Order: sequence, then C-alpha cells, then structure tokens
Amino acid sequence: LRMAALALTLLCAGTPVAQAQQVIPAQSEIAFVSRQMGVPVEGHFRKWTAQVVFDPQKPQAAQLAFAIDAGSITLGVAETDAEVLKPDWFHASKFPKAEFRSTSVKATGPGRYEVKGVLSIKGSQQEVTLPVSLSQTGTGAALQTEARGSFPIKRLAFKIGEGPWADTSMVADEVQVKFKIQLS
Repeated sequence: LRMAALALTLLCAGTPVAQAQQVIPAQSEIAFVSRQMGVPVEGHFRKWTAQVVFDPQKPQAAQLAFAIDAGSITLGVAETDAEVLKPDWFHASKFPKAEFRSTSVKATGPGRYEVKGVLSIKGSQQEVTLPVSLSQTGTGAALQTEARGSFPIKRLAFKIGEGPWADTSMVADEVQVKFKIQLS
C-alpha cells in the first residue's frame, strides 16, 4: 500500500508530540464483513489513502479524509473479486473511489472519539458515525499510535449489489466495516 502523508498531532502522557505521523501499511487495513446466506464473508481493500489532522485537546477541529480504490477490493477468490467490480456491485470503472470526509469529531472518553462524516460510494452519499479508539505504545521516535473502529453500513443504500443481488436473503444488507490504522 502506498499511503498519503499523514499529519497527526497527538498527546502522550500529557506532553504534546508535534511530529508528522506515517501510516505503517503492513499493519493497517480497511476491511469488511458481509453475510452470504448467513455465512460471514471477509474482504478488504488493498489500496487507500488517508489524511488526518487531529489534536485530542481540540477534537472539534479535526479533519479526516479517506479515499479507497474500489478496484482494490478483494474477498480472496479471483472470480468473486472480478464480479464485485461489475456494475451491479461497485462499478469500479465508473466509480473508482469510495470516500469518507469527517464533519465533526468529539471525545467520548479516554482515548475514544466519535467521528461523524459523509461516506460516498458508487455515487451515493450517507452520513455515518465511526467510533474510534486510539492507543499508543512507546515514546519519542518509537511512539506508535493505533486507531481502530468498526461501523455498519447498509449496502443497498449505496447501490452495492443491485439487480438479482438486491435479494437480502442471499446477501445481507448490513455490512460491517472495520479499520485499523497503525502510525509511527
């Protein structure tokens, strides 16, 4: 994965750490779990970029943006990977990017935040709320931060799985999106 530069101001034990943070691609992911005929099916996106400006002392001033390459989706089976790029699913040739942009961020507890924003997929937009937890290890140059969370979306609200795939008895409408962003 090639990640965009990520600027993140964090607090560590009450001492501000004002340095550019870099995503560690091998330890970061945007994944999802859908259900096909009741069986969980996991997948992820291999290519995406993130831009984050965040200060825990001023979460209301945060700005977060993610751009996900729709063509990088994988469910681990070549035939399925080819199918989900087609017009009934992600229509990746017409809608190459899915995007998230924050509209507000608020603290909900120590190391926990609620990020509200707009998720755009396949020409449709929906407001979503992402619960995010931050944890840190190390200090100074060895400081690492992990941001984690998950949230549900309704795939049909984004026109994902149209035509014969709109039958929710075959593929459930709810999809759980999960993310883990590791920063150094």
